Amino acid sequence: MANQPKWLEDALFYEIYPQSYLDTNGDGIGDLPGILEKLDYIQGLGFNAIWINPCYLSPFGDAGYDVQDYQQIAPRYGTMADMEKLISEMHSRGMHLFLDLVPGHTSEEHKWFLKSSQKEPNEYSDRYIWTLPDTKQVFGLNKNRGTREGLYHYNFYPIQPSLNYGFANVTQPWQTPAGAPAVKKTIEGIKDIIRFWLQKGVDGFRVDMAFSLVKDDGPGRPETVKVWQQIFPDINREFPQAAFVSEWGVPTESIPAGFAMDFYLQMNAQGFSKLFDFGDPEDLDATPFFDPRGKGDPKVFADEYTDFFEKTKGKGYICLITGNHDIFRRPKSLSPLDIKLAYAFIYTMPGIPFLYYGDEIGMRQQNGLDPVEGSMFRTGARTPMQWDAEKNAGFSASDADDLYLPIDPEENRPNVAQEEQDPDSILNFVKEIIALRKANPALGNTADFRILFAQENTYPLVYEREDGGQRLIVAVNPAAYACEAEIPCRVGEALYSLGGSAEAVPSAIGCTLKMEGESFVIYKA
Repeated sequence: MANQPKWLEDALFYEIYPQSYLDTNGDGIGDLPGILEKLDYIQGLGFNAIWINPCYLSPFGDAGYDVQDYQQIAPRYGTMADMEKLISEMHSRGMHLFLDLVPGHTSEEHKWFLKSSQKEPNEYSDRYIWTLPDTKQVFGLNKNRGTREGLYHYNFYPIQPSLNYGFANVTQPWQTPAGAPAVKKTIEGIKDIIRFWLQKGVDGFRVDMAFSLVKDDGPGRPETVKVWQQIFPDINREFPQAAFVSEWGVPTESIPAGFAMDFYLQMNAQGFSKLFDFGDPEDLDATPFFDPRGKGDPKVFADEYTDFFEKTKGKGYICLITGNHDIFRRPKSLSPLDIKLAYAFIYTMPGIPFLYYGDEIGMRQQNGLDPVEGSMFRTGARTPMQWDAEKNAGFSASDADDLYLPIDPEENRPNVAQEEQDPDSILNFVKEIIALRKANPALGNTADFRILFAQENTYPLVYEREDGGQRLIVAVNPAAYACEAEIPCRVGEALYSLGGSAEAVPSAIGCTLKMEGESFVIYKA
């Protein structure tokens, strides 16, 4: 069973892409002292946990997801002393810190790979996936720059050689079976990386592509599940307060594997992509539920999420996100109210929510930027945080040409300083909805949940939350038109409302909720 430390019961995470958050030394790149400087701000929003994307030593061919040394901080972010200071300060505030674990591959400059690339056999010869010398080069296989003959398997870019967790179905003589001794050595190597950081006080990890370790794994990914079931028992015993969240998207697989949390994502499951359009913001044919055009379908999400929730309740957490570093930010066509409605939903659902830096001010997708450090289409979602209306939006004192990525060039770009002064801003709404969640047990991470109304191609979405003797009915209508829903219970007074008005009319089976366009309401029950 997954390790579930008690602090997860009220955890609220804030994701920071470190190179884009705050630059304190004027080199155009965000750094660890910048994160430390903004702890008051993050805590003031209501967050008590932070996830930082990779900050390890790296050649940065894939923005740090090509790790050269897991036990060193990349100099552009600061020093190990800076990291230790950040950990200490966060803990003194009762906050928790997650780093990013990339277990599937390393940089081609990692010492493990440099040794594995040598012709002479050594302890790292089987740490990666190598073919026989006469194997034909195809996509996913690359030529070695070392003395060893044969090709190596890589995951995303050729600079990211795949660590060897074996193959679920061996079809070639060079493929290692899952569970082989070589695989166990890889597993021990990953456990040592985890131990290194947990011993320093880090509270856990977000695990990159956690579902994809064993190659050619079958439905349910049984061999990859076994890998994690070999990792977690020792780690949980040694560090009972540590926790892990998986980039998996199927909590009925990841939580039995030993993860305390799983992101509900646009991959490996269908429901999340039915709610939000994190694809190309110029795609006018997209029909997510959270869109004022009102052409979405909440039922796929409702059915899938309910199944996940019922099967994992009490065993682990499902994590909804406002966004992340791998997907487009919300399109410019959405109004502040549209964004608030989406956040109102996320922060009244069970599980542990994650907010991506800048989403609290409604930062916008920046299209047309050149890729930086392998970012491809993701570049426009990784631009610098907009702190104020001063030079470089307060992100850096460097020249604009030296910035990691360009700032949103529009004069009306949102920024923290401006939104802090506007009581109707997205930022102040984030504070408000988080405070509401904390003040009401029925809206908490562990509170019960069930869908009351979710019909195909129909608005609104209505659900019930319950805990500690408190029962609440939540209804959201992101469509610009009015709608209604028949639900099997009566409701009391409204605890909270947003946007258009809503009315509950008693009916034979309970009540009919009548909602104006772009509205949200929480009723006492």
